[in-house]
Amino acid sequence: MIFCVIPRELEGELFDKMVEYYKDNPNVTVIVDRREGDDRRAGKVPPEIQEQRKTRDRRRSRIPGTFPDTDAPAVDS
Repeated sequence: MIFCVIPRELEGELFDKMVEYYKDNPNVTVIVDRREGDDRRAGKVPPEIQEQRKTRDRRRSRIPGTFPDTDAPAVDS
């Protein structure tokens, strides 16, 4: 399913045109963006959410110790 999202400001101008354009494509649905409020992606996280959020490093930890030297031996010609 593909959504063609029309901004609220352009609904009167574009909505009917886009519905007509995609009428023969059953995989496309034309909708109007009706979201309100602040964009939560703006970077400000409310304090109550920030306290719940934990950043973890999920990579495996390295094996303790050292690794042998990997230089290849010199080749005599």
